Amino acid sequence: MPADVQTAATTLRTQWDRLHGWVEHMADPRLGREPSVLDGWSVVELWAHLGRAMDALAVCTPLPEGTVPLSLGEYLGTYAGRAQDVAETTRALAAEHAADPVGYVTASAAAAFATLDALLPADPVVQARRGPVRLSTMTVSRVVELVVHGDDLHRSVRRVRGADAAPDPVDPGALALVADELLAIVRARGGWDLEVADARRWMRLAAGRAPYDVDELALALQPRWTSEAVPDLGRMLPLL
Repeated sequence: MPADVQTAATTLRTQWDRLHGWVEHMADPRLGREPSVLDGWSVVELWAHLGRAMDALAVCTPLPEGTVPLSLGEYLGTYAGRAQDVAETTRALAAEHAADPVGYVTASAAAAFATLDALLPADPVVQARRGPVRLSTMTVSRVVELVVHGDDLHRSVRRVRGADAAPDPVDPGALALVADELLAIVRARGGWDLEVADARRWMRLAAGRAPYDVDELALALQPRWTSEAVPDLGRMLPLL
């Protein structure tokens, strides 16, 4: 069952608070210039992208009753077609806020939570950048952004400074929510009765952070019934 708007909002705030504890790493210009685990993106550009992600929630406005919203799967499915535009916009934002990347992302998050608090406890259909969605869907998509890119940042910093360089910025509850929501998209499309066995492994496969491999998939997901098997999802993944 999809997360309700209050659960999504609480999870988003918890994940943001944990990620924000990482600001001392992002304030180091030497680290910021290092390449991240995402090809073509520096660490500070990856951080700036989180500001853009939270800006998307900050500018959401309610739409008239009767507006048909996109599902989470439909909304996330628009990402791939705009990858180049997102990368260019992110680089421009990183350059614009180079003097204070932490301040930019912090201000973006504050604006996002102000919008969210103003709309709660209702769950209206809102206008997002890529189309109309329920506020709950938009909020879950921001949790997806913070979890996936929080994991990207963690792997990036570990690669530069070593395995023990920084604590994990991904909240376990937020990771579990993201894993469940991404699996719900797969269930809706294929009808399979699957469960998450390894949330982080599944998140990385579903988000395209790990190359698709049937053996990895079998470790990430499991069928509800032992008489069944995990299907080949190679044509469906990644979801983002």
